[in-house]
Parts: sequence; C-alpha cells; structure tokens
Amino acid sequence: MSSSEPDGVTLSVRAAEKGDAGRGVARIPEAARRQLGVLSGDTVVIEGDETTVAKMWPADQSVPDTAVQIDGDTRANAGVHVGDTVSVRAKDKSTIADAERVTLIAPPGLPDRQRRAAESEATEKLRNRPVRAGEQVRIEGIDQQPFRVTDTDPRGDVRITNGTSIRIADGGGGSGNTATPAASGATERDRTSGSSSDTPATVDSDTEATIDGVSSNSGVTYEDIGGLDEELELVREMIELPLSEPELFRRLGVEPPSGVLLYGPPGTGKTLIARAVANEVDANFETISGPEIMSKYKGESEERLREVFETAEANAPTIIFFDEIDSIAGTRDDEGDAENRIVGQLLTLMDGLDARGEVIVIGATNRVDTIDPALRRGGRFDREIQIGVPDEEGRREILEVHTRGMPLADDVDVDAIARRTHGFVGADLDAVASEAAMAAIRDRPTETDDLDEWNRNPTVRKTHFDSALASVEPSAMREYVAESPSTDFSDVGGLEAAKQTLRESVEWPLTYDRLFEETNTNPPSGVLLYGPPGTGKTLLARALAGETDVNFVRVDGPEIVDRYVGESEKAIREVFERARQSAPSIVFFDEIDAITAARGEGHEVTERVVSQLLTELDGMRENPNLVVLAATNRKDQIDPALLRPGRLDTHVFVGEPDREAREKILAVHADGKPLADDADVAELAAELEGYTGADLEALVRDASMRAIREVADEYGPETANEKASEVRIERRHLEAAREETDAS
Repeated sequence: MSSSEPDGVTLSVRAAEKGDAGRGVARIPEAARRQLGVLSGDTVVIEGDETTVAKMWPADQSVPDTAVQIDGDTRANAGVHVGDTVSVRAKDKSTIADAERVTLIAPPGLPDRQRRAAESEATEKLRNRPVRAGEQVRIEGIDQQPFRVTDTDPRGDVRITNGTSIRIADGGGGSGNTATPAASGATERDRTSGSSSDTPATVDSDTEATIDGVSSNSGVTYEDIGGLDEELELVREMIELPLSEPELFRRLGVEPPSGVLLYGPPGTGKTLIARAVANEVDANFETISGPEIMSKYKGESEERLREVFETAEANAPTIIFFDEIDSIAGTRDDEGDAENRIVGQLLTLMDGLDARGEVIVIGATNRVDTIDPALRRGGRFDREIQIGVPDEEGRREILEVHTRGMPLADDVDVDAIARRTHGFVGADLDAVASEAAMAAIRDRPTETDDLDEWNRNPTVRKTHFDSALASVEPSAMREYVAESPSTDFSDVGGLEAAKQTLRESVEWPLTYDRLFEETNTNPPSGVLLYGPPGTGKTLLARALAGETDVNFVRVDGPEIVDRYVGESEKAIREVFERARQSAPSIVFFDEIDAITAARGEGHEVTERVVSQLLTELDGMRENPNLVVLAATNRKDQIDPALLRPGRLDTHVFVGEPDREAREKILAVHADGKPLADDADVAELAAELEGYTGADLEALVRDASMRAIREVADEYGPETANEKASEVRIERRHLEAAREETDAS
C-alpha cells in the first residue's frame, strides 16, 4: 500500500440498495467515510479474496457503521459474499486516469442488435464509473448477464467519462465477431494493470469465460429481489452457512440443515430466491420441475431422482431445487402407487443413507398442505418459509427493481403505484412494468422525425402506468375478485349517515392510523348493513371499495354452502386467508342470512359455517387492515353470536330514502339522460313517497325505454337512429312508468 493511500477500514458486506444494482457503487457509513477521508463520487479500493474499485456514495443512517453495501458484480469482482468482511481504503486520485478506450466482451449469446445498442449506450450508462481489466460490469436495460472488461487504455484503474470510447466484442454464440483476449490466461500483472494489446482473438463460444475466478454466470443477485429481505435472510441462514462453513457444524456436533421448503401464492418470488442464493454462494444449481420426473414405467421415476442426487453430489456444493414439489410429493394413500414410490425414494435420498455432503434441497410449492407429512419434519425439510404477498414497502422495492432501467417521466411516482397495488405479487408488478412500457410504445408519435427522436429517448409516463394497472389483475385476489368496483359514494344518492359510518369504520383506520395507535383504539372489525330490499346496501359496499381503493372480496352467501362435510368451512377459511394475504381488504358477504341462521334453528351445514365464521372474525383483531362487511334484509334471522361487539359490531340501518335522498337518487340515475324541461326531478321526488333506490332506478329506466319505444315505433331503424339526438324523456313518460309501478 502506498503512503498516499491511508490505512483502510474493515467492514462487513451487505447487499446493495435495489436502485444501485449495476452502478459499481459502494455505500459507506459516515463514520467510515470520515476515517477514510473520502467524498461522494471518490473512488475506493475494496479488498476481499480479490481486489476491485468502486465509487463511494454515503449509506443510509439505518446501515450499521460496520457495514458496506455493494452490488452483486462488485461482490463477484472482490471475491466475497454477503456477510464476509472486506478492507476498504481510499484510492489516490493521481493513480486513476480518465479512460480513452475500454473494451468489453458481451455475455455469450447476446444478439448483435442488443450488442450494438449496448455499445451506443455504454458510455452514458457507465459514466463516472471506475473499472479495471478483468472485472465484470452490468449495463442496465441491455442484459441481465454482466459484460467483462478485457482491455483499458491507459492501463490500470481508469474512470469512464463522456470522452471514453467503449468497444463491445461478441462473447460467443453471436455473429462470430472478435474480441480482445479475455484474461482466461491472463497473469496477475495483466489483471491489475490491464493489457495494451489491440490484437483481437476469438472467444470460445462453448465455454463460459472466467476471468481470474470471476464467473460470468452471474444471473440473479440479491439486488434483483425486492420486498423479501426477511425471507431472504432466513433462506441464506439455512443455505449459505452449511455450504460456506461446514466445519462449524462439525465442531458444534450437529448435522447441517438438509432442506428448505418455500411456500406461498404463485408469483411471490420462490424460484427467484432459490436462484439468487445459489448464484451468491457459488454453488451448482440443479432445477427439477416436478412433472418431468414422472414416468409411466415402474421404477424409472425413482431412478431419475437418484440420478439427480448423484449428479449433485459429484458436483458439490450443489443446491437441488424442486419447483412445484407438491406434484411429486403429495400425501401418500392406497391408490397412488407411483406417487407413493416417488415419495418413498425422496425420503430415502433426503435422509441420506450415505452422507450427502454439500448438497441442500430447496422445494417450492403453493399447495403446502398437500405435501406428505413425512417430508415436513426435521432432517428433511428443516425449515418452512412462507413467501407471502408483499406489503406496500415490499411493492415499492419490487417496482424499483423492475423500473431500474426504465426511462420514467417526472410524473411517475413509484410510491403512489405501490400504494395502489394491494394484492399484487412480484410477478404482477413485473407485468405492470412491462405493460406500461408496451403502452408507451403504442403511444409513441407517428411523425417520422418525432418517432426517431422518441426511439432515441423513450419515456414512460404516468398515463402508461394507469393503463397498465387497469389491465393487470392481482394474482393473490384473482380467484375471488369478480370485479374492480368503479363506483364511489358520488354514485350513491342519499344515505349520508351510512356513508359516514362506513368511512369511519374502513377509511379512518387506514388514513388516521396514528390517531388510532396513540389513543389505543381498535377500529370496528365488522359492519352489518341491514334494511328492506332495494335500499342500496350492495351498492354502498361496492362504492366503499371504489372510494377506499382497497381490495374487494365479494362472497354471495349461498355459494359458500356445499353438501360435502367440511367444504363450506374450508371455503370460508380460504376467503379470509386470501384477504389477509392481500390486506388491506374488504370482505363483503351479500345475503349473509343465507349462511348464518341461528344455531339450533337451521341446517347442520349452516351451523358449522357460523362456527367457522365466528372463529375467523375473532382472529381478525390481529389484522386491523381487514374489514368484514355484510348485508341482509333479515337481520332477525342471523345468529346472535355474530352480532355482538368484536364481530359484526357496527350495525347500519339502510332504510327507505326520505324526500331529499330520493331527489339525490333520481339525480344520480338521471345524470346524462336527455330530460325534457317539464321533467322536474325535485318535484317528482316529492311525489314518490315509499320508493326505494332500486324502485327509483327502475322508474327512470322504464321512462327512458318509453321514450325510445315511441321513436322506434314511428320510424324505421335508420331514421330513428338519425333522430336520436332529438329524443327527450318527458314528464308523461315518467308518469306512465310510475302508474305501471304502482299498479304492480
């Protein structure tokens, strides 16, 4: 170490922030920054098993003073993993020059078109980044795999600037372009000082070039996983330690963990976590899709399983990943002979009659309850980790990952999108980002000059994300959400007291959460809307969901009832489980009296449903973001235990509207209709005493049909359509509709 470079500090490696992936940034805490005497943007040297350079940025205050945050490429260049310690020291500014030329090798198989695009964008994307020959760098938006630096001019550590010429050679599998020699045969002197040779040489497309132990097969890193920090830490703990420090377990006298079972809804990131961990620990990764093991010949399925484990042991350390493991490891019974044998073989292999060595099994499923219990004990799948639906903070992280290389307009607010996407899993948010990009492409200019300019500098705007959100459904709710309510309280005439009660019960706990917390007040857990038919109970529920912009799970009472014992209760459990995963949610039971008759007076099935519903309602106190809304016109038929405080404790009477409410309801239904001057809504409302909201809607619709019928009867279709703009709904049409309603 030269005298101009002060002593370094020893820091523990942490994963980078999601937005820092591919930037070559080292985030260092303030205490370490002062000790090193560096400023933001300065170059630092990071020394692990290897040595690399990175650009220093300040770390967030939540990062411990003993940690440094670096991305997957920088970790690979330094030869370290998350949790390892590295020495960080300042780089003397006089020893790093501005690069005149940098040569990169593209990942194997990168299409020529993408390689040329990378070449034109590389200077902008890598600007101000320090690099050295022999390292890997990622160009965001071009390819998931990293590029490799093979040559710099001048030699040694250099900084890429606007004036740097970047050449990208084909890495194999492309058109056969040539590249400056990769340092697969480079000496240590070449690696640290760079190579001045301009002599091109082809890269072997049949091998994955490795530069001094830095694998190019980087793939998924921890920075590519958003919203799963806790789950990722649990998986790392179970997998990294046994593979990186097996002697530690021997000294402790215990066997290392054998397997991890990841379970949760589809699209939450189970496979992604497995791939990232395998990549980060430098382990071989064997992926087995459950159905591909199956064979119609007896014994062949078990043989395939044995071959997988034998290959894994020969190439240890290895992670064997069983995707959709429930398809081959279901509960054994008397009928499934082939399935029983496969489960038995898997149990034997996981027990390891011979020591399995450094082989760990990861299973992934979204149907954890169907897996044979014998697999779910210690020594086989030692830990079960739920990968659930992300919360708002998790969704923000995931969106940051998927929009990292996207040119967003200033009006795009990632936080606002995260707030709007309740129930969206990682795969859904990926689809939202992709759909927004497609909407931007569809929306691009048609004029040639403008189109060329847009293609050079594309932009994704808020309207494109709005379009994407309208077309992508949340996976976690797809089974239960039949509609995304587009109505709000402005579409509900009258019922002001009911609206206010619903706002306080549902909106306030979400909006004024601090007030509830400070006053130690539990919000209402359930609201019962009751009153005569047609008064607007269901409409209120739909409007509430549209008003609050939360997930809306609608359950019609009769559809819960099933003739088979246990099925009705299971349906109730599944509804609440899915709603909890996607909180904040409103679970709306329409016609709840159909399934909650007083026990002792109804059917055996409804008695069991009531008991299950009571259990679920009692458990809701743990989740303040879940509200149950129910509607009935027969409150007296509901079991009294459901109506006590702590369950459906807020009762809202939705009665027949008074004159003022009738006027508002008529105004809602008459909005946009061509009313004649003599059709006075206020005057009509005064005459319709006893009419419910549904009656008023039917009245206006009937009057509209009468006006249409008159024109249709007098003229043919063509002439009638031409006169459509002249149609008026007159007072006489409303009177006739009213007489027919009164007569019926």
